Formats: sequence, C-alpha cells, structure tokens
Amino acid sequence: MPKYAFIVPPLTGHINPTLSVGAELLALGHEVAWISLDEQLQTKLPAGGQLLPIRYDQDDSEKQANAEYLDIITKKNVYGIESIKFLYEEVLVPLNRYMFDGIMQILRSWQPDVVINDHQVFAGGMAAHLLGIPYATSVTAPAAVKMMEDLPKIHEWEVKQIIGLQQELGIKGEKSLATSELLTLVFTSRAFFGEMELPNYYRFPGPVIANRIADIPFDWERLKNQTAPKILISIGTTFDHQFKRDFFTKVIDAFGEGEIFVIVVSDETLFETWPSNFLVQQRVPQLELLPHLDGVVCHAGHNTVSETLSNGLPLVVIPIAYDQSHVAGRVVANGCGVRLNFNRFKAPHLRNAVDEILNYPGYRLAAECIRESFREAGGTATAARWLDQISVNVFQNVFQNG
Repeated sequence: MPKYAFIVPPLTGHINPTLSVGAELLALGHEVAWISLDEQLQTKLPAGGQLLPIRYDQDDSEKQANAEYLDIITKKNVYGIESIKFLYEEVLVPLNRYMFDGIMQILRSWQPDVVINDHQVFAGGMAAHLLGIPYATSVTAPAAVKMMEDLPKIHEWEVKQIIGLQQELGIKGEKSLATSELLTLVFTSRAFFGEMELPNYYRFPGPVIANRIADIPFDWERLKNQTAPKILISIGTTFDHQFKRDFFTKVIDAFGEGEIFVIVVSDETLFETWPSNFLVQQRVPQLELLPHLDGVVCHAGHNTVSETLSNGLPLVVIPIAYDQSHVAGRVVANGCGVRLNFNRFKAPHLRNAVDEILNYPGYRLAAECIRESFREAGGTATAARWLDQISVNVFQNVFQNG
C-alpha cells in the first residue's frame, strides 16, 4: 500500500488537521508517518501512525538554545503587517532552513510515495521536488491563499523570501514550491473562504476535526448545572504574561459576577482570584465542550473559529496578529459574529458584543449556514480521498511507464 509522509511545524494548530486526515488514510490501509521536530508528537498520533523525528547531533546547550528560541518566537507580541514580516524573517525562513537537511535524510530513508507539506514548512515541498516525490500541501491558514488577492504586494514579498531560500538550497528558478500544483488542501469551505479565482488544484474539504478527542479533565457537572448562557473565551497559547493579564482584566470587568457563565482558557494563576461565575483552565477539551455553549470569544485563530462554526455558534472575534484579521473579516462578512479592535476595546464593548451575538438570532442562523457549508465540503473523508487519488495516479503512471 502507498506510504504518506506529513511534514509539520511544531505548532498544534497546523498539526491537528493532519492527525484527522492521517487517521482516515490509516483506515484505508496505508502507511502514514509524520516528520517533525517535536518528539512528543508520538503521543498524539492516531493508532498505527509513525513519528519520524528530525534529529541532529547537538550538545545540550544547543538543544536548550533551540528550545528557548521556539519559546521566544511563539510568545513575541507583534501586530498587523509587522507580524507577517516577523513571521517570515524570524520564524519561517530560519525554521525551514533548519529542518531541510533532516527532511531530506528522512525522505531518502523512508521513501514515501506521497509527501504532504504544511504550507509553512515549504522545505518539505523543496525536498520532495529535489527527490522527485509527488507532494500535496495542507493549508491550515486560508488567509495565506487569499493574500494573493487581498494583499498582493505582501504576497509578492513572501514569495521572494521563499524563492530566496530555495536558491540558497540549490533549487534554480523563480517559482515558489511552497504549495503543490498536484493538490493544495485549504481547510475551510468555499463559502467561508469567499470569492476568488484559483487553479483547480486548490481544493476545499472544509475543516477536518474528526478523530481528535482530548483526554483533558473538566468539571462537566458544574457546566451541566448552569442555567445561564455559557461562553468560551480564549486568545490562544501565544503572547506573554502581562499581555494576557491586560486582556483578561477587561474580561473580568465585562462579565465578573454577572449573569453569563464564562469558561476561560488561561493560566489559573494569572490572578489570585477569579469571579465565581468563571471556570478557568489552562487547557480545555474544546471539541467536546463547544456543543454545550452559546457563543465564543476568541482571537480569530482559524482552528478555533472553524471548530466554533462547525457547531453553529456565533462569535466575538478580537484579532491580534498574523492571519487573524483576515479570519475575523470572514466571520463578519458571513454574518456569524461581531468584531472588536484589540487595542481599543473596553469592557463595555465586549459585554455589548456578547449580548448582541447571544440575543440577535441572525448571528446563530448565519453560523449554522456555514456549518452546513462545512458539512457539504466533505471534511476528513474527502481530503483523504483526494490524497489517495495522488497515489493511485502515481502507481498507474509507474505501471504504464514501467
């Protein structure tokens, strides 16, 4: 049977969709592996999945320096266009340069029939190209595609950074290999993505969130006993301590001791005490939790928004950096929620926005329409079928030409 290799960055939001698709490929009887810097990823893989970790000969000080670097880049506070420049110059190009040799070594030894590179691990596409292995691309941030139309100058600059690395690694030419012309999977629906003319190798299977049940303790009894409206508030795992204190101070001012039950994703020690109507955990079983809620407040991270809309729930989106402004724009354009400005919103703005999404049924109806578009897109099974077709075509070509 065909062998598939997912190449992923050490970022949960980029890894999770591949776990769902990989589980489906395994169920079809294929061999599936993940190439990653994160050796802890093995604990998250579906049954039968293999981890092929990138390892280099390093002393302890070098390993510590790498760990500290990853910690710094995931917690640096940057905003707007500056965050895109930072993402490429300080994160993606150095990360891809660092991963490239390890990816090449693993692909040579494991010899997959198809590679699936994350759109931010463009070194995976480069390595597959050099070794003559067919590759597809997974796009967990659709804004990266929409940027071609919405922000063409910035997209042109991004492409130049990628081509510069390609040339450094010995790949001639002026064409980016970051996304595959065989198949590029964009993990949303066409309806949520919006209008844009694209080549037919861009496919939209919708969000892929199956086969990911988290074993995280949670006070389900307390949630069950709540008669008040219930909301989840999360701004992701990045950004520093003071940054989160400032944000959640406004949250407390908006909802503390009020009539809404608030589940907060944050470090419980951020404040000495939290309001009695708050349930605070650093990690929550989000997929299991969402069906029991009435709305979500978040930073417009694509995965959180997709999971929320998959449950037909309205949102208040407060984008901070990277692709979040684009995702927030799509939420508003589709009528699924209210957007606030991160730097300017006050507690009354947040309280009023939550009241609006909870009390005006149009937001919920719009969210349910997007949920239906996700269902119609096909999800995990459709994404796996498209990937399976690549290997079928490859074997047919080998048979016909062999």
